[in-house]
Amino acid sequence: MLEIRHLKTLVALRDGGSLVDAARRLHLTQSALSHQLKDLEERLNSRLFERKTRPLRFTRTGLELLDLADRVLPMMQATEQTLKKIESGQNGRLHMAIECHSCFEWLMPAINQFRDHWPDVEIDLTTSFHFQPVEALRRGDIDLVVTSDPHDDPLIQYIPLFRYQSMLAIANQHPLTNETWIAPEHLRDETLIHYPVDRRRLDIFERFLNAADVEPAATRETELTLMMIQLVASGRGVACLPNWALQSYLDAGLIQARPLGEDGVWPVLYAAVRQEYAETQYLSDFLSIANDSCFQQLPGITAAN
Repeated sequence: MLEIRHLKTLVALRDGGSLVDAARRLHLTQSALSHQLKDLEERLNSRLFERKTRPLRFTRTGLELLDLADRVLPMMQATEQTLKKIESGQNGRLHMAIECHSCFEWLMPAINQFRDHWPDVEIDLTTSFHFQPVEALRRGDIDLVVTSDPHDDPLIQYIPLFRYQSMLAIANQHPLTNETWIAPEHLRDETLIHYPVDRRRLDIFERFLNAADVEPAATRETELTLMMIQLVASGRGVACLPNWALQSYLDAGLIQARPLGEDGVWPVLYAAVRQEYAETQYLSDFLSIANDSCFQQLPGITAAN
């Protein structure tokens, strides 16, 4: 059977040009090298090179094996290097999904900074509009989920990032601007605009309306935060968004916002990862960079603990 060491031997023989030089390259005696080549020729029932020729001339069999070696050995070397980098924490994969659909504006700078630190880590980012990200995380399809909806799961670790306030965005002319804070009953006659995800993943339902057994008059979905703000500003409905996601629109005077309930609704945003992945060095570094990016860029957030 052909072995990797046989391919390395033939390459050394070609590159060295003689048995003496090939033996030196392989740290073998000339006798051991000759024995290895004879053994291989017997296995293949074919000569590999012409003896006593200068320069060394390979047979058709030898040339075929050299062609194989030139394709296989670089792949083996590259794989070995990759495995060493993975073992040392320098190389790997970081595929992320975002349930917090307003998170792009602070997450992208964090990703760009992370790339500078870890150029050999493969990064991918997607939203979770159309799939269940925690299930994908559990299967290993993705490596990190940004979410405000933790579950009790022994396979998943939820690492807190920060606490934010969920606010109701309303038009400047909306009657609710007269209220200091929003009660669930205020939304019975409203059209609630939200992202196209299961309502169980929306703060306004899970943390506010459901407990009061209140349903809005209607709902409307949009994937874009800017479109959501435009609809709110034009009086087409109201929307619940994080305080930091609303701040620039509030500063521009496009809309107004009110807290949900007298004490407000304050979810925590988490990074969900598989337990065995949680101590990976490059993941820890990414979370540190992301945390710094959050507190540098997002107004109104607080530490999660």
